[in-house]
Amino acid sequence: MLYAQCEDDFNRVERNYIWAIGRLAEVEGEKALYSDVRANLYMTQEEAILNYENSPKWLQELCIAFADGINFYLKNHPEVAPKLITHFEPWMPMYFSEGSIGGDIERVSTEKIRDFYGPQTNSKKLAISDGLIRLKDDEPRGSNGFAIGGKKTASGNAMLLINPHTSFFFRGESHVVSEEGLNAYGATTWGQFFIYQGFNEKTGWMHTSTGTDIIDEFKETIVKTNGKSHYTYGEKMLPVDSIQVSLNYATTTGTSSKDFTLFRTHHGPITHSEDEHWISTALNVESY
Repeated sequence: MLYAQCEDDFNRVERNYIWAIGRLAEVEGEKALYSDVRANLYMTQEEAILNYENSPKWLQELCIAFADGINFYLKNHPEVAPKLITHFEPWMPMYFSEGSIGGDIERVSTEKIRDFYGPQTNSKKLAISDGLIRLKDDEPRGSNGFAIGGKKTASGNAMLLINPHTSFFFRGESHVVSEEGLNAYGATTWGQFFIYQGFNEKTGWMHTSTGTDIIDEFKETIVKTNGKSHYTYGEKMLPVDSIQVSLNYATTTGTSSKDFTLFRTHHGPITHSEDEHWISTALNVESY
């Protein structure tokens, strides 16, 4: 399945993972640095590897097959030059905690992350690229789905319709059959190893994007004692966790790097601040 996706559009398969694993700045330069910070706030490479190792065997086998499919494609197509990832690893899909490419994490502002983690030394702020391939301004937008029962159709068959709010080539189309009995047809976002929206012999499934409350922000009251940061939680004073990351980014002369200290609470990572409060943003990630 992944081999076939790469035949159709390897560029988008690779780009989705460059973005997801937090290495976009190595391709696009410093303007994408805070997209990479955002990725590492929610999952570092070490955490992705640990999540993969702790996954059930059936999921590990799928992730191995995912990596094997892409790597076999690259082996058989030496004329294809990846922008960055020359070898795909089975832990890479762990970064997609909610199925979609982009999804909830896209709603976390990279500009606010920049303002919190990257104070500027001059008045000109670094330009921002959050990395996703977006719709053009003149493209139709909207996300709707319809299920029409057989009693209301001329053929007597049910009809399932979806109008996703994506650009025309945002998803590929696949018919996937396995020896275990899988027989599904539908759409995948480039790099997924499952049918994201589609149907089989008995049922169909889809999704739409909504404004429902699936993300929570927490105002953290920060108290600094002995050079360490704590936050209040009820009557408790809990330490703010911190992780050190070093991110590379492309320059006109090669590659440079920048070190960051990223902060997390049990609610989620610290993404920005409001007045005297630090704000942690919780997504649908089991780690938090």
